[in-house]
Amino acid sequence: MLNNFQSKRQQMVDSQLIPRGIRDKRVIDAMKKVPRHLFLDEALWPQAYDDHPLPIGEKQTISQPYIVALMTELLRLTGREKVLEIGSGSGYQTAVLAELAEQVYTVERIPSIAKRARRLFDDMKYRNIVITIGDGTLGWKEHSPYDGIIVTAAAPDPPRPLLEQLGIGGRLVIPIGNEFSQDLIVYTREDGNDYSEENHGGCRFVKLIGERGWRD
Repeated sequence: MLNNFQSKRQQMVDSQLIPRGIRDKRVIDAMKKVPRHLFLDEALWPQAYDDHPLPIGEKQTISQPYIVALMTELLRLTGREKVLEIGSGSGYQTAVLAELAEQVYTVERIPSIAKRARRLFDDMKYRNIVITIGDGTLGWKEHSPYDGIIVTAAAPDPPRPLLEQLGIGGRLVIPIGNEFSQDLIVYTREDGNDYSEENHGGCRFVKLIGERGWRD
């Protein structure tokens, strides 16, 4: 079974990621390594490496592999960064980040989901992930500034606390739009309160709930 899942991960990379333009070798290697099926209920394991999101309970989803790879690649990680993730969810995106960054801080608003993710991180021996339960739209100021921030839910506008918690040169990757469709935007902190903006196309995420996002 182990070899079967390894084969499926290789197939996922070859058929879903590389043909769509994922080029960062470190990202590709992380996607080959992290066992996505372990972040899902066992009944969903046969679909774990398919090209679509899957439910994880509490009306939340695990993103399709391509979106995970794309958002990760857009952070341009080299291995020395401190990264903040908003929306731990299943923990799969977190684990991919942990393969690529020096330290990952992650915020999840739903306690049951956060606790399950923490157990998985412990079981998989990730020592560079710190998780907390809270309002992710406020970020996690205690550990800022961050080299990168990734938001795995959609906001109507970039939450100001997240922009402010970026270091100079830091990148915020976030879906921006209405509750039905969004664009994947990268904000880079140039200097002080100046930010550049790049649009990387359409996407669809669950809503980012919180004080600086959507109301529940």
